[in-house]
Amino acid sequence: MSPISAEDARILPQIELLRSLGNVVEENLSLLLPIEKAWQPTDYLPDLTQPDWHEQMLRFRESAEALTDEVLVVLVGDMVTEEALPNYAISLNLIARDQEGNSDEPWAKWMRGWVAEENRHGDLLNAFLRLTGRVDIRSIEVTVHHLLSEGFNPEAQKNLYAGLVYTSFQERATKISHHNVGKLAAQNGDENLAKICRKIAGDESRHEQFYTRLMGEVMKLDPEGGMLIFRDLMRGVIAMPGRNMTDGKDPDLFEHFAEVAQRTGVYTIHDYTDILNHLITEWGVRDLPLSGEAADAQECLCKQAERLASMADLVTRKVARQPRCKFSWIYDRTA
Repeated sequence: MSPISAEDARILPQIELLRSLGNVVEENLSLLLPIEKAWQPTDYLPDLTQPDWHEQMLRFRESAEALTDEVLVVLVGDMVTEEALPNYAISLNLIARDQEGNSDEPWAKWMRGWVAEENRHGDLLNAFLRLTGRVDIRSIEVTVHHLLSEGFNPEAQKNLYAGLVYTSFQERATKISHHNVGKLAAQNGDENLAKICRKIAGDESRHEQFYTRLMGEVMKLDPEGGMLIFRDLMRGVIAMPGRNMTDGKDPDLFEHFAEVAQRTGVYTIHDYTDILNHLITEWGVRDLPLSGEAADAQECLCKQAERLASMADLVTRKVARQPRCKFSWIYDRTA
């Protein structure tokens, strides 16, 4: 047997605790849809095998023609983030520890099922955007290639609790983003895209429930360890999944995309603050009896939520004053 590394020894208590939650994971596998009943991308796209495929495409493009450039930009940014799923799956395999790739352990079954459901999001949004004829697909493909090639570090270090905190936060954030893009699509008159976004947001909601519940169990069993990790991860601004995106031309592409998302109300500083407050409430952070460094972390988290709330309007006004940027995704038009 190989000796345990110092790094593995450090997280061994976390490994043992998470493995002890196998029955809880098993109980929550029902949050994954049975494959036979799950939606698939083709359910929301023109069927090119049918005799009336041309009429279907005309109706599809007519609806998509009404989408504003701002909606297209936030939709592309969300799609690029979804397409980088392999990077997130690699980082979260620290939790599943599915070295062979076909383990029957509950954590491994969840992780594979989660990846399978998430994979449909990028597939559907990619196909939707391609068929609209309104975006520069090659530029988008280059962006995805860059994002996957450069990798992703959620800045959670080699820490299993951090992976659960991070996914709890991000699944709620993506749910909000897709839901709000769907609202904008409906306002623009594209009910098909609105339906697509609602379906994807529904998946994210189920995934959010899983990770939030499991981290809630950690907070019950190891409140001190859980609180310290929660504080450490939230100490700065949590690293967003697409923050390294670039089209090879704009080194600040993610920031420019985020500004459009803020300005259109797709994902804002108010949403970020609400998510933090939501997790603080869900995990009973304010009421946990703690002492020492964990109590300091508890106080820090509560104060951070208050501080972000006080800054939200200022950030909103600052973003509103930023000049509009050109995006290669929409043939260098501004949004």
